[in-house]
This record gives sequence, structure tokens and C-alpha cells, in this order.
Amino acid sequence: MKENLYEYLSGNEYPGRGICVGKTPTGSKAMIAYFIMGRSVNSRNRVFDPIDGGIRTLAADPSKMTDPHLIIYNPVLTFGKTTIVTNGDQTNTIYDFMSSNDNPVYPFEAALNTRTFEDDGPNWTPRISGLVDMGTGACKLSILKSDCGNEQSVQRFTFDYPQPLAGEGHFISTYKCNGNPIPSFAGEPIRVAIDEEDPSEYAGKLWEALNEDNKVSLFVRAIDLKTQDYEDVIINKYKTVEE
Repeated sequence: MKENLYEYLSGNEYPGRGICVGKTPTGSKAMIAYFIMGRSVNSRNRVFDPIDGGIRTLAADPSKMTDPHLIIYNPVLTFGKTTIVTNGDQTNTIYDFMSSNDNPVYPFEAALNTRTFEDDGPNWTPRISGLVDMGTGACKLSILKSDCGNEQSVQRFTFDYPQPLAGEGHFISTYKCNGNPIPSFAGEPIRVAIDEEDPSEYAGKLWEALNEDNKVSLFVRAIDLKTQDYEDVIINKYKTVEE
């Protein structure tokens, strides 16, 4: 049974950062969503900024940035006919592995085998990553997390969806819910319904569902699987000081 992602998010005060990948109801488009949330001033002081083929995070107010570590990175990059989306600088690790002819058949997994969870104890925030084939809609999700908060033990899980169904997506987030320390996401990605063809409509519904106090930025990409053309939507809660 597919869960309602809007209801899931509206009932979860702090899932942290989340990725959803799947297909639209007609099956003609792949849909990708990525959002960030924040509890601290430093985490909230961010916006998504478009770059060639993807997005980067920027400080909304550079004068308030106390530590760029772990919060400034490229969440989305495009390599050939593949979209990469992650919650950290492992986006570039995956991109570099994919662009090298020296790497094995599975560069997504190989790249992430070189990485571990974030060094932000006691939370040890998981690294979540996604990959979408822009010609078929085939997708993968990954999570690198600690073993129940034990910083000495990393766990790596990859979930492969080579033939995603129309109107269906899979969602994964860094955290299960709010807490202190914050509990990591557990189990398989959640099977959810994708009910929109229009990325702006989809983004609007997701943004509305996110906790008002903690939401920061949201990105949605809709990919035409016949042409590989895509449309991106960005919603930022905060504006840069230059705006």
C-alpha cells in the first residue's frame, strides 16, 4: 500500500532532509524531490541556488554563517542522462566516480563505499543519496548511517528500483523524527504515491506539508523520459541578503 507523503510529512515535525524519487501518474515523467530542514540558526540560514544541471546551497546571510561544514554543498548534479541528488558533498563523489572510466560497473555504490555518515555526533546524521536514469526512470536510493548511534560502526544500504511504476515513488529521509539525539531513518524507503504531473503543483503540496518552523528549502525536478528534458522548481523560505 502506498502512503500519502503529504500526510506523512505534515505529521512529522522533523524528518530532517528528504529525497523522493519515482514516476508521475502517466508514467511519462520521472519526478525527484529534495528538501532540507533546520533547527539551528546556522542550518536555517540557507537557500537553494540554481547552477548548470543542478543546484547548490548558499548562505542566505553570509554574515550569519558560523560553520559551512556539512551545510554548503551541491545537492543536485546532472551527469549525462543521470540526475544525482544527495544531502551532502557525496553528490560530487558520485559524480566523480561516474565520470571516471577507471571505476567499476556500479559507480553509485562504489562511490558511497568510500563515504560514511556525517561527523556531527551525537546525531551522526545519515548521508542519503539518490540516482535517476533520465531515459527510463530507473532509480536508486542509499543511506549511510551509524549502527544505532554507534560512531564506530557504519551501515550502508542501497535500494534499487529498475522498473518503477507509474504514480509511485520511494521516500527516504535522514531522520525518523525529532529528538535529542535525533533518531536516524530506519527500514526501507517508504512507498508513496506521486499524484502530480506538474512539478510546480507537486512542489507546492510538499512545501505546504513540511513543518512551518523547520522547513528551509525544496527542490523538485520533473524529467520527460522521451526527451530527457527537465523542469526544475525551487522554493526557499528565506531570501539572500542581496535580494
